[in-house]
Amino acid sequence: MSINSLSRARMAQIVADDIPPASYVNLGIGMPTSVADYLKPERGVVLHSENGILGMKGLPPGAAVDRDLLNASKEPVALDIGASITDHVVSFAMMRGGHIDLTVLGAFQVSADGDLANWDTGREDSIPAVGGAMDLVAGAKRIFVMMQHVDRDGRPKIVPECTYPLTGKAVVDRIYSDLAILDITPDGLHVRAMVRGLDFAALQARTAVDLKLDDAWIELAP
Repeated sequence: MSINSLSRARMAQIVADDIPPASYVNLGIGMPTSVADYLKPERGVVLHSENGILGMKGLPPGAAVDRDLLNASKEPVALDIGASITDHVVSFAMMRGGHIDLTVLGAFQVSADGDLANWDTGREDSIPAVGGAMDLVAGAKRIFVMMQHVDRDGRPKIVPECTYPLTGKAVVDRIYSDLAILDITPDGLHVRAMVRGLDFAALQARTAVDLKLDDAWIELAP
């Protein structure tokens, strides 16, 4: 079965539209950083970067690049009005102190209970340490995961139990994949949305835990 999955840009747009107005949000390394490009200024979302920026925004097309102004993924960004620069002590105090409303992170695996593994697969190209991810998942009020639904070998990334080292236990609230949006709840994983052309059976076949389809599920345009 051929499936038109969501592009990374489309995923970022969907996540951006779901972020509540006036939220303080951290965007993790990798795919989540692109969410900054789709946030509407009038929504008043304030972006935090663990390397010490509060109030960053995506670099406008054609804008000059300041090589001293980078996000946690080492990509050039711009500062919003009222932005501030801090050292790591203050930045991590924001993360650990419960001041971040929402964190958007990538993941290698998410378990049925919302456990998150997102820093080590044992491969040589894995990042060398967990960085600030543990602080983010422990301190943020909500955790969104943004990831491909299966790995490069076609294996499900939503699993009964994570086999990679954990970043946090029972921390994930919602998963945005290239195929669907899923909420992790006390009574299981609920499918809120699926990409156009994908049926529930095909989604379940690509997921290693049982899913429940919400009555009010919506279709996502690619």
